[in-house]
Amino acid sequence: MLPAGPMPILYEIDQARGLIRTRCVGAVSLEEVLAHFKDLKTEPGLPERVNVLLDLSALSSAPERDQLRAVVAEMKELGSELRWGVLAIVAKTDLLFGMSRILGVFVEDSFSNTGVFRQPAEAERWLDAQLGAR
Repeated sequence: MLPAGPMPILYEIDQARGLIRTRCVGAVSLEEVLAHFKDLKTEPGLPERVNVLLDLSALSSAPERDQLRAVVAEMKELGSELRWGVLAIVAKTDLLFGMSRILGVFVEDSFSNTGVFRQPAEAERWLDAQLGAR
C-alpha cells in the first residue's frame, strides 16, 4: 500500500519478468532519488536479477551534472548488492533524452544492456526482446 500524498518516485515490481517499473513524477530531487535507492536495498520482493524500466516522461526537472554523477555512483554501489539486468529509460524531452543517453553510457558496465526511448511502448517492446533473449 502506497502512502497518501505526492509521490515523486513510484515503483512496482513485476516478479514474473524480474522487472522494476520506476516512474518519476514532477520535480524530483537528488535526495528523493537517493532515498528511492535506499528503499530498494531493503525491498523484500526484489528479483534475483533486476531489470529496470525507468519512466521519466512525467519528470519536470532535469538533474545537473554533479547530481547525475551521484545517481550513477549510487547505481554502481547498489550493483555490488544487486545483480542488474537491462535498463530501459523513457524520456520525452530532448534534454532528458540526452541526459538519459549519458546515464546509459555511465552505467553500461553495471547493466547488460541499456536503451533510451521516447515512448513507453517502444521501451516495452525493447524490454520484451531483451528479456525474451535471456
